[in-house]
Amino acid sequence: MVFVFDAELWIWDARRADSWTFVSLPAETGEEIRDLAGGAPRGFGSVRVRATVGGTTWLTSIFPDSARATYVLPVKRAVRKAEALDAGDTATVTVELIAP
Repeated sequence: MVFVFDAELWIWDARRADSWTFVSLPAETGEEIRDLAGGAPRGFGSVRVRATVGGTTWLTSIFPDSARATYVLPVKRAVRKAEALDAGDTATVTVELIAP
């Protein structure tokens, strides 16, 4: 299953000094993924995905975020640099679920 959406990059307050940067999946996308992932969550409830931003694709996991009531995708520094993105920028994101 593949999901494409636009999202703003934001920095996790608890790790601001480390500049951990994320995008939040749309709530309806998060609900659909939660249903698809069913009873097979990984550590911390994570779900394995192939993510694409611009011309950069990487394997990672999305994580449930109860404060935002959806999943969040970490966007690593190498991706942000390659795509010239910073916190506050909006990016088109593709997330493809990977079977466990």
